[in-house]
Order: sequence, then C-alpha cells, then structure tokens
Amino acid sequence: MSISHLPIPYDLTPPPPQPLGVRLRRLFRSRKALSGVTQWFIDWGIPLAILLGVLYFYAARSKSYSDVYKTFTLIDPPNHVLLWIASLIGWLLVPAIIGGIAGHVIATRIQSVKQLSTSGLFRRRRLGEILRPPSQIAYLGAYFNKAPEAHTFLDNFVRRAHRNHWLLAQDHWEVLVRDTMCTAEYAELGRNECLRQAQDMNNIHLRVAATAGQCVVCAARRS
Repeated sequence: MSISHLPIPYDLTPPPPQPLGVRLRRLFRSRKALSGVTQWFIDWGIPLAILLGVLYFYAARSKSYSDVYKTFTLIDPPNHVLLWIASLIGWLLVPAIIGGIAGHVIATRIQSVKQLSTSGLFRRRRLGEILRPPSQIAYLGAYFNKAPEAHTFLDNFVRRAHRNHWLLAQDHWEVLVRDTMCTAEYAELGRNECLRQAQDMNNIHLRVAATAGQCVVCAARRS
C-alpha cells in the first residue's frame, strides 16, 4: 500500500534516533554541493585508488614493491599476470585520468575567470573558507520543536505528506536537495551557498504540496 493511502495522523510524533546509515547517506548526498571535479574524485577517484592499492599489494606479494612500481610506471616490462594489469593501468588509465582532470580544471578556470556571483562581491576569501568542506544536508529531526516556521514545515512534510514516517521523509528531503543542487542554475554557486539556496528553495516549494498531504518525490516515483 502506498503511504499516501494511509490516514493522516493527528499529531506530529518526535523523530526517532538517526541511524548510522542515514548519517552516512546524508553525508554522501551532500557532495553535490561541491564542484564537478571534486565530486568526480569522491565518486570515482577514491574507489580507483582503493582498487590500485589492492592490486599493488597483491602484485607486490608475488614480486616486490619496486618491481610493481617499475612496471606501473612503464620502466620495466611485466612478467606476471598482476603486473600485466598494473602495466595496462599505468599505460591507459593514469594518463587519461590526469589529462582529463587537467583539461577540465583549465577549461573551467578559463570559462569562469571573469565570472563572480553577486553574493560573493567585495568579500574577502580566507583560506579557511576555501578549504572548509560544505555543510551537510539538513537533518529534519533537528528542527523538531524549534522555531514555529520550522515546526510548520515538519508538520506538513513529515506528518501530512509522509504520515509521520520520519526516515522516509528524510530520504525524500535529501533527494530533493541533492537533485536541486545538480541543476544548471546552481552550478556557479559556491559549495555552502549552493546547499543553502537549494534547501531554502525546497523549503518554500514543498509547502504547497505538503499542506495537501502530498510529496513530489512520492508522486514522481509512482508515475
């Protein structure tokens, strides 16, 4: 049975404890506030680095670390199955990744060298602001029994639209913010400004449907 066919509860229940999986999922989805090359590094760079590390370790068990390094950097020819794999990765994958990242960074910098968002005018950019990671997508349970405006949003989105199913409401809220940050109008914003505007926009946009007991994510997934 769809959750929209359940009766709307009379009261908003307190949020349950936030599971570890939900915290990690929220952290992973928050990466969409980052630039494209940083997102690529998280999505593909880290798994590839782990794969190369595992390959390097097992190849070194059959030979030595210096032999794997020389094969990987194409100094010596391979003479083992794992060394052949390392050689192919060093010959094909590494130059392609380095060249692709360098080309993307250079093209992005050339394109945006004369662009500055209105919110960033006249502001002094400190090193801590540049290196600081973005905030995470908001946890809805943190707004429970807070400001009246926040409580009204929870009452509509969690109680009415999701029948007090906090975990489902949190999941759909993260999906909405994540996908909003992927749209073109948010591409030029900084990481923190991108997340802030995406959450503010969805907070306003969801009120009408949630007041009627509907969720746009639920409706989209049913169609």
